[in-house]
Amino acid sequence: MHTDLSPVIAATAQWFTRAYPASGGALADALCEVQARQAVTVAARLRYPTPMDVALLDVAGPGGSARLDWITGADGATAVDPDADAWRTWVDEVVASWAACLLTDPALAEPAVAALAEGGPSAGTPAEFRRLLAPDDADRRAAALLRHPDLVAPVAALHRAGLMTRLDPGQALVA
Repeated sequence: MHTDLSPVIAATAQWFTRAYPASGGALADALCEVQARQAVTVAARLRYPTPMDVALLDVAGPGGSARLDWITGADGATAVDPDADAWRTWVDEVVASWAACLLTDPALAEPAVAALAEGGPSAGTPAEFRRLLAPDDADRRAAALLRHPDLVAPVAALHRAGLMTRLDPGQALVA
């Protein structure tokens, strides 16, 4: 059993880079992947903040990419080798949705990283997530599809309310 979130982070970041690929060569691919990985890392740590949460994830599993593939239109492609797509079972839909929100809304990314910092000194720092929080022009060009609010909106909308609740747990409940 895994004791960390690395399989979910790796699979969900890979899903993002395949669903919203970079254009512009190897450097653009790398910059896009770093941004996806940073957003997914923040989202995963927010979603599964305790060792017990991670243990429950290991038992129940993250759910896979089927619904995300359907939403983005990638569900029609059949793999020649079914084992080649086994990584898709580690994609977490909620983490992907939260990461999409963070990538397209800087006003959410900053409080999300700040919420991680409340978890202690090893939880993450703004410098660790620089490409998510303060992308430069090269980052923006590389991840144009990944950060495009209209393209990513269907994924972001899936679980945006849960992210908002997680970032503002003290909000009053409305009947």
